[in-house]
Amino acid sequence: MTDTEPRRHRAATAEARAAAVARVAAEVLGPIGLELYDVSCPAGSVRILVDRPGGVDLEARERATRAVGPVLDRLEELPGPYTLEVSSPGLERPLRRSEHFAGAVGERVVVRVREPDGRTRRLRGRLAGAGEHGCDLDVDGERVPVRYDDVVEARTVFEWQATPRPAGGSRPGRAKRAKVGSA
Repeated sequence: MTDTEPRRHRAATAEARAAAVARVAAEVLGPIGLELYDVSCPAGSVRILVDRPGGVDLEARERATRAVGPVLDRLEELPGPYTLEVSSPGLERPLRRSEHFAGAVGERVVVRVREPDGRTRRLRGRLAGAGEHGCDLDVDGERVPVRYDDVVEARTVFEWQATPRPAGGSRPGRAKRAKVGSA
């Protein structure tokens, strides 16, 4: 066995666990109004991201945990103890599947891609399009095609908007001084 074979085996096993979890989790989440966004199974953990129109609050995550937990406890692919984490994808959503990319078209993203020489490059731009095998980014006005097979990591980028100052330059909580003048 080479050095990379145990890593590949662990990755394949984690992917198989994630696929099994996704299959059963999607079945129990749909009836309670939640969509399964993503699943990952790092060592000793099961991370489930759920979503719904309008976002996910604490109550929805709690309902998801109660619905999914007992089903996962009976799942053969999870033979030992694990920690269940249920969360929303958040403002800066991970993009791991073609459906994620398709749902983020028009949004700002950051994508790390593996170059042919093995190095990685970080691309920042707007997701211009997404297909079955890859996506297009608009990076500073240039359209850059990216194959999903080359993506190491990708996520949306939340754009903070500045809060406009009140008209007249006044600051809340500060009283204006009356002008005293001579007549």
